[in-house]
Amino acid sequence: MLTISKEFHFSASHVLDRLPGWHPCARMHGHNYVVVLELSARREDLAETGFVRDYRELDIFKKWMDDTLDHRHLNEAMGEGLPPSAENLAAWIFDLWIERFPELTAVRVSETPKTWAEYRPER
Repeated sequence: MLTISKEFHFSASHVLDRLPGWHPCARMHGHNYVVVLELSARREDLAETGFVRDYRELDIFKKWMDDTLDHRHLNEAMGEGLPPSAENLAAWIFDLWIERFPELTAVRVSETPKTWAEYRPER
């Protein structure tokens, strides 16, 4: 397999309201998020250009992220039902973008420089 990845950044707030009241993340707070999209293809399935996918084709994801997530409240942006944890955010992004980018194999989300969550579905 050949794998490419591209990193994106946005800032947003959230409340993890299913945590106990004493937990600091139960209060509204924000992060400078890092999102990494990982795309993979077998060597024989590469585009004629030799790419898994042209990185420029990922510009549409950046625009969506800026319009949908950047400087937003994730509890509202992601809709009802899912606590906006890094884990759920990674899975939510994957589910929204797998149809557009069928080569998508994983989405990683960081809330702080030392913490990462990854969604990589079993195939």
